[in-house]
Amino acid sequence: VGNRDDSNLYINMKLKAAAEIGISANHIKLPNTATEADVLKCIASLNGDPAVHGFIVQLPLDSDKPINTEKITNAVAPEKDVDGLSSINAGKLSRGDLGDCFIPCTPKGCMELIRQTGVQVAGKRAVVIGRSKIVGAPMHDLLLWNNATVTTCHSKTSTLAEEVGKADILVVAAGKAEMVKGEWIKPGAIVIDCGINHVPDSTKASGKRVVGDVAYSTAKEKASYITPVPGGVGPMTVAMLMQSTVESAQRFLEKFQPGKWNIQYNQLTLKMPVPSDIEISRSCIPKPIDQVAKEIGLLPDELELYGQTKAKVHLSTLKRLKNQPDGKYIVVTGITPTPLGEGKSTTTVGLVQALGAHLHQNVFACVRQPSQGPTFGIKGGAAGGGYCQVVPMEEFNLHLTGDIHAITAANNLVAAAVDARIFHELTQNDQALYNRLVPSVNGVRKFSDIQIRRLQKLGIKKTDPATLTKEEINLFVRLDIDPGSITWQRVLDTNDRFLRKITIGQSPTEKGFSRVAQFDITVSSEIMAVLALSDGLDDMKKRLGRMVVASSKRGEPVTADDLGVTGALAVLMKDAVKPNLMQTLEGTPVFVHAGPFANIAHGNSSVLADKIALKLVGKEGFVVTEAGFGADIGMEKFFNIKCRYSGLRPHVVVLVATVRALKMHGGGPAVTAGVPLPKEYMEENLQLLAKGCSNLNKQIQNARLFGVPVVVAVNAFKTDTKAELALVVQLAKEAGAFDAVECTHWAEGGKGAVALARAVQRASQAPSNFRFLYNVELPVVDKIRLIAQQIYGASDIELLPEAQEKVALYTKQGFGNLPVCMAKTHLSLSHDPEQKGAPTGFILPIRDIRASVGAGFLYPLVGTV
Repeated sequence: VGNRDDSNLYINMKLKAAAEIGISANHIKLPNTATEADVLKCIASLNGDPAVHGFIVQLPLDSDKPINTEKITNAVAPEKDVDGLSSINAGKLSRGDLGDCFIPCTPKGCMELIRQTGVQVAGKRAVVIGRSKIVGAPMHDLLLWNNATVTTCHSKTSTLAEEVGKADILVVAAGKAEMVKGEWIKPGAIVIDCGINHVPDSTKASGKRVVGDVAYSTAKEKASYITPVPGGVGPMTVAMLMQSTVESAQRFLEKFQPGKWNIQYNQLTLKMPVPSDIEISRSCIPKPIDQVAKEIGLLPDELELYGQTKAKVHLSTLKRLKNQPDGKYIVVTGITPTPLGEGKSTTTVGLVQALGAHLHQNVFACVRQPSQGPTFGIKGGAAGGGYCQVVPMEEFNLHLTGDIHAITAANNLVAAAVDARIFHELTQNDQALYNRLVPSVNGVRKFSDIQIRRLQKLGIKKTDPATLTKEEINLFVRLDIDPGSITWQRVLDTNDRFLRKITIGQSPTEKGFSRVAQFDITVSSEIMAVLALSDGLDDMKKRLGRMVVASSKRGEPVTADDLGVTGALAVLMKDAVKPNLMQTLEGTPVFVHAGPFANIAHGNSSVLADKIALKLVGKEGFVVTEAGFGADIGMEKFFNIKCRYSGLRPHVVVLVATVRALKMHGGGPAVTAGVPLPKEYMEENLQLLAKGCSNLNKQIQNARLFGVPVVVAVNAFKTDTKAELALVVQLAKEAGAFDAVECTHWAEGGKGAVALARAVQRASQAPSNFRFLYNVELPVVDKIRLIAQQIYGASDIELLPEAQEKVALYTKQGFGNLPVCMAKTHLSLSHDPEQKGAPTGFILPIRDIRASVGAGFLYPLVGTV
């Protein structure tokens, strides 16, 4: 702190010494205006940085603000306090815990000099002159615990010469020039002089010379060993600082194996029968989330706490870890499910609990944030179930950190801007609009950056608002939105059926401008898909700006950028872009981030969460993410859309199957939520099960189309028989799965998924030749046909007139090279939810096609979805 010449001299000596022996050392300079809070913030950052093994605070602190030096030195983490000045290290030294503390560098150097003489310290009489916290007091303790008989003298000692005369070992740190006379010293004594004092000397250019606390010229005649000043203790102090730093690094490596987290897992207390999900969640005491963050290598300033159990992680983490190799990337998907779901979330959590708490691998789960619509509907929450949950489940399933609310606000801002723009263009002339859009402030008009972009889009290369012609002003101010082309709807994160179709603009102030509109669920907003596919704040802002909200009457796309709301959207979303950190029941870390639906969107958690997690787990670790619905929907979109934009390459597909769902695909009765299961699902029926495995076979083939090994997780229910489970495992392997494993994680937590975890480990070592299903440069119809034929089993597709018009429109508008995100029922491989198993030979009807240009895909509407 500050710029003292003497401090800079000492620091430069230390930096030079570090460079000579290969220690990476940096000098952090704070100005003399730095406050105590500024210094403490800097120390906290260094305390939490695993790349820093030790640091010192150079004293005195040269600040014009009051700073408590004791508070500053005690703020340094004891394990990084290589100067040994904190109260904890001083306390350990005074207790004799020499192997578990850092010793101040000057006393440590003095002891090393004494050892170099070959004289045994044990049993000797030692005298220390001086009792400072930096030298005298720790020197006393150090000699004492090396079995010397020690006397400490100071300025009030009346018999100083007498005490010195008894010393076999004399250490002087009084800060008074040549106060110890040669004649006081016992013949043959070892004399360590720590003093640095300046005395007048007319023979020196500076008019002064440096002397110690001992009269060297006379003392050297009596001492057997004596340190000179300068050149004695000073260099040893620097050397001991280097040694302490190396010791700190060694201790760090012993405690933290490179690439291995030092993580505390929670022990489950399993009960039978398994209690309700909420009862299990509430019986768990989660670790403080800042502890989880520390365990996985996050720094304190990379964390934004939202209470004790959830936090946001800053995107700066990615920049810090950019040179860290990625871990193994695992996607969990499923067969075509029943309306009850087959346990993909539960399996995802069970797998990470097994890999982490039981196999001691670095592992992260990355899952979607659920919408409050399904949470308060039949489906319920999405935190997993049984002994495989993200906790606390209430926090997970409800507001979390407000990301969905931010999307609601941003989405509805766009909706308001669309209608407001139409209204103002209908009721004002060009000049009035121009005056509002580019107001004169203190007599000066200036275009904003977003307005410059609009001018460039229009081919107007002017930057001075005063130079636009009337025709250019008309082009600039009028978006000329066609109300019938508006695709942007208002949203709410609640299932409210009476808002599905509404009339807006009923107030007299809207002057008769009304139109039919609707509310959608928030997670269906394109902004949610944008959040999920963005790889940073800048990329998100660009995607938000590209979102198409309508077409003009000339058939040109109108974007959020054209509306001038891009910056406002980015501000509303600036916190939502940061992933949310939570934990599982067994204490493994989880990122909960973004929640796009898997039908009209791509159904996967965020790219950013995956990227940060892959860096945090390291080369040998695992990141397990989940794709929504069955493999024909969520997994296909994970590969063709998410991996295409993220650049990430998956290592293993985990395909979740249940006996219940496979019996349904074999021709079993309908499965309905809230209604007891028919007896066919409660009793053993191998014939029905074997027939239904056609769906399992097809989904295994779907995964293998992308060149990634498949491990089938057979999620066991209490009604399943051993023969049924064994049959599914056998048929899965015969269908080409790398392995198939019975899992009991719902009832047993991670323990019940250990076999699955081991299979995933083995599969991750197998060759993975990942490839996309199609080239985005193909025509839109060809991309749809490839998905329909190769993934669903269709013989061909049929585009209805509206879909044909959209193909032509989007191709003309330049959107034809976007990936395709099929909006299809999740209850069948086909468009008909009643068709179970693995149907073939059907024609897939494409009713309409819509565009999420900001997110980066077209979504065909299949059948009646």
